[in-house]
Amino acid sequence: MKWTNDRSGNVDDRRGSGGGGGMLVGGGLGTLIIAAIVFFLGGDPSAILSSGMGNSSAQTEQRDLSVEEVKVREFVSMITAENEQTWSKIFQDNGMQYSAPKVVMFENVTQSGCGTAQAAMGPFYCPADQMVYMDMSFFKELEQRFGAEVTEFSIAYVMAHEIGHHVQTLLGTTQKVDQLRASGKYSETDMNKVSVATELQADFYAGVWARQTDNREKFLEPGDIESAISAAEAVGDDNIQKRSQGYVNQEGFTHGSSAQRKEWFMKGYNTGDIKQGDTFNALLN
Repeated sequence: MKWTNDRSGNVDDRRGSGGGGGMLVGGGLGTLIIAAIVFFLGGDPSAILSSGMGNSSAQTEQRDLSVEEVKVREFVSMITAENEQTWSKIFQDNGMQYSAPKVVMFENVTQSGCGTAQAAMGPFYCPADQMVYMDMSFFKELEQRFGAEVTEFSIAYVMAHEIGHHVQTLLGTTQKVDQLRASGKYSETDMNKVSVATELQADFYAGVWARQTDNREKFLEPGDIESAISAAEAVGDDNIQKRSQGYVNQEGFTHGSSAQRKEWFMKGYNTGDIKQGDTFNALLN
């Protein structure tokens, strides 16, 4: 993908700052469950983060960032800026005002409004503080353990997916899902279906962002969309379950299959229209 000249001041780079870097101990979750949780592109991780996963003990020493790490920050700042511009326009076109999330870059462990964040969680969005948390080591796992093609644009896709969860919070979708969960009226299987619809909508929003940003900046190059699809398919529930437990259980899906994730990202990209992303009616009726 082509770099633009836009940069955002809304990035908090906590790497090298000497924050907590110790192992998180406890929680009692089985290895397979952790594997499933850790490598999903998640929505609200508060239930996991606040469930006693443990406290960080050791502290990392402060250090200077490498040239490559500074370049990664520039890239994240650029993608953050492009999300801010695109979503501001989409909201304005629909008679609303967009409020941008802050993007936090960290390594090992940091604190979030949803509790202690650790690198093993992968990138996530926290509705409580309306921030996106990015540990870039996730992308090595995405490539090495789940077979995704990791490029600059696949990283941009992941960020756009997480910011898609922020869009859901601004539109009230996140709150409605939380109300359904808190009501106790629905089974775990039913709520898993709601979770799938939530995640696929974030994929759709990522596709909308890619289309509208490319219309403005012409930043996509051949192979970029394919790399985003590769990342989306790699974190499909069926792919993760096969790799972590050797079989697929559709009732346990919380993020959608590889095919669904590709389908909804591409629908967002092909239409570029936020109004075409009602995954809830499409999947639950």
